[in-house]
Amino acid sequence: MSKFFSNLKSKFSNSKKEASPTKASAQTEATAPPAEPSYSIQPHPAKTNDPADLQPPGGGLKSGGVMAAHHARDPYIPSDQIKNNLPEPLSREELQARAAELNN
Repeated sequence: MSKFFSNLKSKFSNSKKEASPTKASAQTEATAPPAEPSYSIQPHPAKTNDPADLQPPGGGLKSGGVMAAHHARDPYIPSDQIKNNLPEPLSREELQARAAELNN
């Protein structure tokens, strides 16, 4: 198989050297697609096998924000002033009447 490619390469390289540039060949060279792009392997930024090393600091469950509520220490106890200003809770009958009113 490599012999086939070497023969093909030699035929194309010889034909370009022997042919004199004409108007038609100059146009085909100008409109020919560019050479094949070359690709290389890029280095990976990881230093360890831990995927968390690639994440920026903070974010996710590590950050405060929304998850901070799960790290609360003590329950909230309102002051006496707030406790005294709360209205009396409704009775079971009043709550059922209010539910029926809202559902209709």
